[in-house]
Amino acid sequence: MPQAICGRDRRGATAARGVFVVVIVFRMRMQPGAQKELVASTRAMYALAAAQPGFVAYKHFMAEDGELLAHIEFASEEAAAAFRAHPEHRAVQERGRDGLLAEYRMQICTLVRESRFPR
Repeated sequence: MPQAICGRDRRGATAARGVFVVVIVFRMRMQPGAQKELVASTRAMYALAAAQPGFVAYKHFMAEDGELLAHIEFASEEAAAAFRAHPEHRAVQERGRDGLLAEYRMQICTLVRESRFPR
C-alpha cells in the first residue's frame, strides 16, 4: 500500500466546476542512501509549492517497491511555470539529477474532466 509522505489540497467548489488545472505527475526512484535527504527535499518543495499563488494540491507517495510519486496541481500554466522557475526549486532539481535520484519521469497534464463522489 502506498505511504503518504506529505500532502495538502486547497481544492474547493470552484475547482470542481471546471477551473483550468495543470497536473504534474513526477515519478522517481532514489539512489541508495538518499532517502533522508530526498524526504527533506520533498517536504521543502511541498512547502514551497503550497506558498505559491495558484497552488491547488500536492501529494507525495512512496510505493512498496520504493518508487516515489508526487502529484501536484496548479490553477494555471503560469502558476506551474513560476514554481518550476523558483530558485529553491531549481536548486533541488539540480541536486536530484546530481545524486539523489536514480531516475525520474515527469508528465505535465491539463485536466480534461473531474468527477467526485463526496460523502
